[in-house]
Amino acid sequence: MTLFFHELRQNRISLCVWTTAIALMLLICMIMFPEMNTDMEGLTDMFSNMGSFTQAFGMDRLNFGDVMGFYAIECGNILSIGGGFFAALLGINALAKEEKEKTAEFLLTHPIRRRTVIFQKLLAVIFQLIIMNLFVMAVSAASFVLIGEEPAVREFLLLHGAYTVLQLEIAGICFGISAFLRHSGVGAGLGLAALLYFLNIFKNISSQAEFLKYITPFAYAEAADIISDSAIDLRLLALGILYAAIGIAAAFAKYTKKDIRA
Repeated sequence: MTLFFHELRQNRISLCVWTTAIALMLLICMIMFPEMNTDMEGLTDMFSNMGSFTQAFGMDRLNFGDVMGFYAIECGNILSIGGGFFAALLGINALAKEEKEKTAEFLLTHPIRRRTVIFQKLLAVIFQLIIMNLFVMAVSAASFVLIGEEPAVREFLLLHGAYTVLQLEIAGICFGISAFLRHSGVGAGLGLAALLYFLNIFKNISSQAEFLKYITPFAYAEAADIISDSAIDLRLLALGILYAAIGIAAAFAKYTKKDIRA
């Protein structure tokens, strides 16, 4: 597991920065809730009558004055977007960076199979995402205590579970793309995460774009649906896991036979 721990050491600063930034923004949002609560009725009415904007973010189905509704809208977007971007960065750099940084020749001349390289790098990506989500989840839970509110435990766990799978799906797809790249793919990874996010917005706005829910992971991590139904759409979740598996399988298929250029 030498390569696994090497990946963790290399990414430790990035992991700390992204995790701290996301957790801090969530904490700040939650601290603001009691101050905003006095004007929340007016805000709820205002947000519920903003047409397409309201539908895009599911605010027509959530009570902005309820702590879980507020958490789902404000904090959910922070975690899904921030976590999605971080997952994309981890996945897209995992394999491509060896050629980009001219370290491939050194790495692959060691008595280690390429499949082992891929497996340990993938394991490092998954481990970092799990660590980030556990820390953010702990900070979120503490923020409820701090403001004297009690979360709906089932919905809270479902939300964070959905966001974790969302990030793992994006990371898995980007991991597969990474195997085909020879240079930096940061733009491609972030662009993919942003595209999937906006596809979900289009799906929320237009009934004709409903089919997009089968493409974007943000559909099964839709906070309004999870809070309203107290459940995750398991069909969409299964599709997301399938897409991640396809990306990972593509990484193994390509990288094991790839002509690596140092």
